[in-house]
Amino acid sequence: MSIGDKWAGIGMGAMDKESSFKLLDAFYDAGGNFIDTASNYQEESSEQFIGEWMEERGIRDQMVIATKYTTLYKFSDQSVKQKTHFVGNNVKTLHISVEKSLAKLRTNYIDILFLHWWDWTCGVEEVMNGLHNLVALGKVLYLGISDAPAWIVSKANMYARQTGKTPFVVYQGAWNVVDRDIEREIISMVRAEGMALCPWNVLAAGKIRTDAEEDKRRESGEKGRTLMNPNWEREEKHKKVAKVLEEIAAEVSATNIQAVAIAYVMQKIPYVFPIVGGRKVEHLNTNLEALDIALTPEHIKKIEGAVPFDLGFPGGFIGDGSEYNFIYRMAGHFDKWPAAQAIRPAKM
Repeated sequence: MSIGDKWAGIGMGAMDKESSFKLLDAFYDAGGNFIDTASNYQEESSEQFIGEWMEERGIRDQMVIATKYTTLYKFSDQSVKQKTHFVGNNVKTLHISVEKSLAKLRTNYIDILFLHWWDWTCGVEEVMNGLHNLVALGKVLYLGISDAPAWIVSKANMYARQTGKTPFVVYQGAWNVVDRDIEREIISMVRAEGMALCPWNVLAAGKIRTDAEEDKRRESGEKGRTLMNPNWEREEKHKKVAKVLEEIAAEVSATNIQAVAIAYVMQKIPYVFPIVGGRKVEHLNTNLEALDIALTPEHIKKIEGAVPFDLGFPGGFIGDGSEYNFIYRMAGHFDKWPAAQAIRPAKM
């Protein structure tokens, strides 16, 4: 979402082509190979820049490119008078969007195609049939879904398996150390479905920062993102978590709290590939430090204890499956078979 030069005016920041290529080069040189974008990001300039960069470097097959369809990407294009066919989960929008994305990305296949958000108008049958056809044609390799209820994903995957279609293998949704709503049902769903998870908003729109970092932004006038919230400054919950992250950063010899926040989502469950933004190479290097941080179960509990989280119903009553609930334990003692764990950095 950071790559591209069209969203500066809406509080999301923007990068010209030279800056975008510089950041992408640094990412590639550091060993990165997964890039997430969407048909509408930066009014299409995101896909365009990424495609041109890969073509110039001759590295298309070395990269894993994820893009999305559903969101209106012709919003600002005055030459398109009828925009209703450029939004939604339907097959026509899917066809138009994918063909345009392939052209902008300068490729003949998309590694992962995400449905961007559930539009509540299409049945899972139309969606999964349309997506499977793209896989059968070789235009898409894997399917993902973003910003959709757990029951929709489960229903769609059940239909796909029963009819010999391609199921979703990865979910994308908002998740960070402060905002943990995804843990109510989505986490259990991806575990049960054997799916990977690509959380976005991992740094809470840049609000995972220390008091000193906030003061520096205020003094320099840099401030922060305002698209989702006109107030760029942190709320009390962000400040509470930041203090805990600072303590843990000192314990694990991390130089910044952002890396600890990223390590949290990567190590809470298996198969997590966080999506992080940033427009500067130094932001990238800060984020990459998360790969060297090994959090203990005690660290996880300490982070989660900073801000209360209500699992809600029914999880708050019957639990989340991580252990036997109090009703079950009325019958006796049971040892829970441990769930699969995330891979943590090995000590050198």
